[in-house]
Amino acid sequence: MRVLLKLTLDCDPDAAWRALRSPAVLREVVAPWLDFRSLEPGGLPTTWSEGPHRVQPLALRRWPAGEEVVDLRFLEGERDGLPADVRMLRDGGGATSGPFAAFRSWDHRMAVSPAPGGRTRYRDQLRVRSGSALGDALAWYPVWAFWQWRGARLRALAPSWAHEPESAE
Repeated sequence: MRVLLKLTLDCDPDAAWRALRSPAVLREVVAPWLDFRSLEPGGLPTTWSEGPHRVQPLALRRWPAGEEVVDLRFLEGERDGLPADVRMLRDGGGATSGPFAAFRSWDHRMAVSPAPGGRTRYRDQLRVRSGSALGDALAWYPVWAFWQWRGARLRALAPSWAHEPESAE
């Protein structure tokens, strides 16, 4: 199953890239349907690093719903076979238990690039498989609907990402 988002966000690509790498933004984008609690020592980081991160999804921000691994790679431009102005976050993890473990494969890619007017072209693709055509068919609409929710949240939140952090100088 494949679900796509193609959006223009009201922030610059650097702000969008920082936001994609923020666990706090992930939590805002999936609210109120989900939340995530870290299963790692020290809790959720301020900024995701590459590699695996164990988390627990919380249904309706409250009830534990298994365990997941967010396994991140950051791809940038020609160095990684993308167009020069594209940056991509790729999550190849997935659920290890709970209802989301019904998806046997998980490939989530989020890409940002410049759009006219200082805005950001955002592309989001989720490819998942449950292991059966029937399972994929039954899951498609709920996943699609949730992805539309995420898209609406991304659009609403993007203007607030424009803040450039102060330098340490």
